[in-house]
Amino acid sequence: MAFSEQKIPSGFKQTDVGVIPEEWDVAPLFEICGFGGGTTPPRSQHDRYFVGGSNNWIKTTDLNNSLIGLSEEQITEVALSETGLKKHPVGTVLVAMYGGFNQIGRTGLITKPSAINQALVAVKPKPKKLNSYYLLSELNYNVDYWKGVASSSRKDPNITSNDVKNYKIALPSVEEQTAIANALSDVDALLTELEKLIAKKQAIKTATMQQLLTGKTRLPQFATYTEGEKQGQPKGTKPSELGEIPEDWDIVDLASVIEKFVGGGTPSRSVKEYWGKEIPWVTVKDFSSFSPYKAQESITIKGLTNSASNLIPSGTLITSTRMALGKAVIYKVDVAINQDLKALFGKNNLDSKFLFFWFESNASRIDDLGSGSTVKGISLSDLRAISFLLPTKNEQSAIATILSDMDNEIQTLEQRLAKTRQIKKGMMQELLTGRTRLPFDQE
Repeated sequence: MAFSEQKIPSGFKQTDVGVIPEEWDVAPLFEICGFGGGTTPPRSQHDRYFVGGSNNWIKTTDLNNSLIGLSEEQITEVALSETGLKKHPVGTVLVAMYGGFNQIGRTGLITKPSAINQALVAVKPKPKKLNSYYLLSELNYNVDYWKGVASSSRKDPNITSNDVKNYKIALPSVEEQTAIANALSDVDALLTELEKLIAKKQAIKTATMQQLLTGKTRLPQFATYTEGEKQGQPKGTKPSELGEIPEDWDIVDLASVIEKFVGGGTPSRSVKEYWGKEIPWVTVKDFSSFSPYKAQESITIKGLTNSASNLIPSGTLITSTRMALGKAVIYKVDVAINQDLKALFGKNNLDSKFLFFWFESNASRIDDLGSGSTVKGISLSDLRAISFLLPTKNEQSAIATILSDMDNEIQTLEQRLAKTRQIKKGMMQELLTGRTRLPFDQE
């Protein structure tokens, strides 16, 4: 919140919340807000207190650090009257007090009157003192503040309503707060639209993938016969164990289109010479933070040759047989893999990108084949035996191209979303500290 430790610029002053413009004030929230709480209606009276309810009842999982419309659960009028719950007014800012460092300090601004549970505190800005959206933005910007005050009296660190009441905030005039809030709200609206667009594109891709990979929809160039007696006629379907499939597709087991399944291993952790920055060494952990050019850890050539790990060429599909079942990745560089992974080297009649999208579409099906009480795994024999719908390689490549183009479009939107978030972060740093001032209407 503060300037770097340099001489305080002209027109600014040092305060408890950092360096801010001279005309700004600092106040604890209890001086400029009202507060409220909530509770959970007894679950034992679920039919009476929840079924058919039409009143918002907000809990931590509803908090999105932004505007909140409908809550996940609704409660009845009876619940309000019999439990003492009160609905907080529109414009109330909610703060999470419990749930560990990943939850405390999460916020939401309600857009309809809502009751809350006991894990939240309701902060009600006084209109002539504090703009609700300005408060929401300020709390989001300084969310890490709560880590310093969190109590360890419970299993998970938490904060109290008194901690929130004593939170100090930099206060420009309400008019300037409103100008700041409007600017940040505009960026939030753009972020929301981008998130909706990405979700829509992902849904379209999922539906397209389902249609193309099962042959329920054929690309025009493969939908009709191009030679022989049936030239120009549409291709039909045939019954199979997987339902109706294109008559020119085959059902095979996965092993029949894979030349070899190659596993990996872990070099000894006790030998420093085995670990270095020569070869990316891939584990299941890399699937969730996937980058096609690097892994979280790397090994040396010496580590590769003195372990069960294997070097996997770029462009080869890698999947997991232990944890994250059904997930698959393709690297754009050569990598080594550990013992929980398998590299699938396809035969000449298989397009590796088509196989990648097949794994994406069948992830749940593969996961269902897994077993294990603590860590779920799938045997190589079960993986090899999975039924696989096989079009011609040309059609595989055409399908993979369509889906890859969709992925690229989604990736471009995600990059734009990430950039917009960075822009917002920079705006918050400038506007909420007074480093950059906006024009505003003065009374």
